[in-house]
Amino acid sequence: MSSIYLFGVIFLAVLVMIIAISKFNLHPFIVLVVISIAVGLACGLDTVTVINTVKSGFGNILASIGIVILCGTIIGTILEKTGAALTMANTILKIVGKKRSVVTMGAMGYVTGIPVFCDSGFVVLSPISRALAAQSNTSLAVMATALSGGLYATHCLVPPTPGPIAMAGTLEADLGLTILVGLLISIPAVAVVILYATKISSKIDIPANPEYTIEELTEKYGKLPGALHSFSPILLPIVLIGLSSIASLPSLPFGEGAVYAFLNFIGNPVVALLLGVFLSMTLIPKSEQKNTLEWVTKGVTDSAAIIAITGAGGSFGEILKLLPIADATTGLLATGLGVLVPFVIAMILKLAMGASTVAMITTAGMVAPMLTNMGLTSPLGRVLVVMAIGAGSMVASHANDSYFWVVSQFSDMKTSEAYRCQTGMTAVMGITVIIIVYILSLFVV
Repeated sequence: MSSIYLFGVIFLAVLVMIIAISKFNLHPFIVLVVISIAVGLACGLDTVTVINTVKSGFGNILASIGIVILCGTIIGTILEKTGAALTMANTILKIVGKKRSVVTMGAMGYVTGIPVFCDSGFVVLSPISRALAAQSNTSLAVMATALSGGLYATHCLVPPTPGPIAMAGTLEADLGLTILVGLLISIPAVAVVILYATKISSKIDIPANPEYTIEELTEKYGKLPGALHSFSPILLPIVLIGLSSIASLPSLPFGEGAVYAFLNFIGNPVVALLLGVFLSMTLIPKSEQKNTLEWVTKGVTDSAAIIAITGAGGSFGEILKLLPIADATTGLLATGLGVLVPFVIAMILKLAMGASTVAMITTAGMVAPMLTNMGLTSPLGRVLVVMAIGAGSMVASHANDSYFWVVSQFSDMKTSEAYRCQTGMTAVMGITVIIIVYILSLFVV
């Protein structure tokens, strides 16, 4: 099979995928499964191999991260329903100060975006954004941009958000290291967002028109959970996964005995996130415990679509692994482009389809066979590829992205204003992240 034919098939498959999802509104799950089968057959694989590979690819990726995605979504739902997200916002506000309300919104998004989808997070925190904008006499455009960017940074870069955790699974990246690097790289990303909000979005004047003040919002929820209690369902899994990664370092700092075995058990993402779910349930007050099943069910329901897409992305990735992509890309990847290759692929898919998570999952499957030729098979190298794909999936949120409309509608932005605030901000953020990732790849891989 010639390289030209191979890339022609893959290019056509991606083009059909983009058109089917963005123009004909077909669900990404169906599109990815059909494309997986079509690519396998077009590249000469026999029918039995194609079907078995599609099934095993779907099952393997969900075996590693399906439960984790479910648990993360349940935690996010409970944080939202119990008012813990508001407690987290108030805590950050007290630390940063009301005078730095824009920084507060960015930091609030940074933390909330770890367990909560950016769309849901923006809806939940939008009243706080309005209240702070009124309180600080700042344009709502500034606050909305800072909040949106803060949410988007960790949504695209930090597990257990579905996109990053699916990428980590597909690329076999160490989850603890992915979380650590994602959290660190998200900080300059949010800093750029805050700068963009204060310099660019501030030129657009949108009245806050808050329905509630911060105090009234707090009163509306009733008695809110404490700060440490509210943060704990997020912090516990991160700490446990981190300890497991440290225990597994080549130096074996905790030895190879009972402590090592225990840390590896509780630091397994499935166990760590399950513990996070049980801890989040302790946030539910007695008066609301009758709703526990309903809230958990909502989390399960909300995660269904993303699990289906993740599994289908695993099928596509598994088919691509059977093709001689690595051999065909030797010349391209020898140019030293490195992490820029997955960045560009993810960016094109994001711009065309609008869905960041689909772009992440699809790109991860496409580049997994290329890692050796990229020279990025080390633990840190794999993580940097995850970050590069995450950066590409940020560039840029525009009219075919549901998040674009959530931000504009909940912030009273005209479409032209949303392009300037949301699209411009996400483009700058994604480019900033890839610059950082590329520089890191030159020195630390």
